Amino acid sequence: MSVPAFKLKANANSRVLSGHPWVFANEVESPLPPDCDGEVVECRDRMGRLLGTGICNGRSQIVWRRLSRERVVLDEAYLRSALERSVARRAPGSFRRLVWSESDDLPGVVVDQYGDALVVQIQTLAMERRSALVGDILASLLSPSEVIFRNDAQIRRLEGLPLEVHTRSGRPWEARWVAIDGFQTWLDLMSGQKTGFYLDQRAQHAAVARYCRGKRVLDAFCNQGSFALHAGKAGASEVLGLDSAPDAIEAARRNAEQNAVSARFEVANVFDWLNDPANKAAAAWDVVILDPPPFAKSKSALEGAIRGYKEINLRAMQRLAPGGVLATYTCSHHMQNADLRSVLSAAAADARRRVRVLEFCHQPPDHPVIISMPESEYLRGYILGVE
Repeated sequence: MSVPAFKLKANANSRVLSGHPWVFANEVESPLPPDCDGEVVECRDRMGRLLGTGICNGRSQIVWRRLSRERVVLDEAYLRSALERSVARRAPGSFRRLVWSESDDLPGVVVDQYGDALVVQIQTLAMERRSALVGDILASLLSPSEVIFRNDAQIRRLEGLPLEVHTRSGRPWEARWVAIDGFQTWLDLMSGQKTGFYLDQRAQHAAVARYCRGKRVLDAFCNQGSFALHAGKAGASEVLGLDSAPDAIEAARRNAEQNAVSARFEVANVFDWLNDPANKAAAAWDVVILDPPPFAKSKSALEGAIRGYKEINLRAMQRLAPGGVLATYTCSHHMQNADLRSVLSAAAADARRRVRVLEFCHQPPDHPVIISMPESEYLRGYILGVE
């Protein structure tokens, strides 16, 4: 059966020619093949040479996402093979990302494992049409107790998809205490942030904890308090977590109580809190952790985000005692490493502090990066010594 195809514009300087897996609407010689939304389409260059097979959606700015450089059919065999390869790439474990979208040849599919439960996010029309099949294959490969579809991310609207949450069984998954990295953690996989827990920062929780024994620790943007809990367990003399979301602070307090960790948590805007004269006059902190939500959710927002990252890191450096440690992160793929280093350098200069790199930080191997796709790399940071 012939597969519909489109060609790139003659003057299109498309990144797909250099291996990127996306084609944007303004790069396509119009019109797209009829009835291609949610289906498999071939992409060809102006000479008619095949660049790959991918999924199409004319309602999205990203009209084509590559599945393979070869001709493939998006059927059960393809999905099973891709899911098997994806699981095989991961180190054994009970809490890990099993599928990372284009990095695993499944554009728009994210799968996280939480013990015996799987959480699936579907963010593309073609994969949404095959979501039940994805769930069935995951069930046959891993025998989970439940597969939860967290299809409530706003990015789905860009594909013309509704927001919804459901389980494969049709029964609700009840929130519960689950042991993660030595802590009892309250998991709400059907309505918690992201897919339920920040799996991508697990290694950083432990890395920062090594600097916290006997120290006063400020965990800014603490969410459910994972950095704070690790700091407290490591022997910090004082731990304070800040977050603007009351439900996150409530969860952090509940987690601290359940694990008998001494830590305080306050609902606060971190920028305002650090600028408050009363807090500026208080004793300096030995360790400050900055793990904010993405300030740059789009390329157009990058300039403002850079100002925000500069401001927050400057205030943190000013609040650190000499010889203190700043652990700072960004989770926006628009914020490249060169941007982050420039921000930190400018903040250090304004704070009149000498800053040394103690550790480079990055997303873990279960969130693999495609070298030709900068968007697959989103989490980076530094642990810094501030003199």
